[in-house]
Amino acid sequence: MLLTATVVLFVALGISPATDRLTWFMENFPVVFGVPILIFTYRRFPLTPLAYRLIFLHALILMVGGHYSYAQVPLGDWVRRMWNLSRNHYDRLGHFAQGFVPAILTREFLLRKSPLRPGGLTSFLVVAVCLAISASYEFIEWWTALATGEAATAFLGTQGDPWDTQWDMFLALAGATASVALLSGIHDRQLAKIISKV
Repeated sequence: MLLTATVVLFVALGISPATDRLTWFMENFPVVFGVPILIFTYRRFPLTPLAYRLIFLHALILMVGGHYSYAQVPLGDWVRRMWNLSRNHYDRLGHFAQGFVPAILTREFLLRKSPLRPGGLTSFLVVAVCLAISASYEFIEWWTALATGEAATAFLGTQGDPWDTQWDMFLALAGATASVALLSGIHDRQLAKIISKV
């Protein structure tokens, strides 16, 4: 069901996006890259239901951001007007998700493929990996801006904020920390079921 919904939404949000096609592709690249990997590994390394649901949610955030450009997403504009904010914060949600969702994926991989056990060290490593992923994404944004110049404005989505890069990494850190704190219990229960079937 989640795969079907992702494909339908990907196609629907790919029709006449408000952004140019290059920006749309760059924003949707994680979906284009990730979905085939998930399909290919489904039988050999199935993930927990929690992981798949979070991946779908993250893909939805990316696809909506790619369709409108993060600075123009209507939901972000509605929040901006309601709270009298200076900018559209939809991209902040995207960067929070950039930590929140990979935290569960990283945790799942570490607990299933390494000798690590649930606890403080694993949680620290999960958050550190998510922060590294976020920093790497900021490098990609930087290199894209250098390579494409003005064409990268919508992709960067800084909206004139000189601290946008730092905010992005901080929110990914906050997302990863929140994910580990809030979801470790349910994740452990789902992991136990998967491991017992393998």
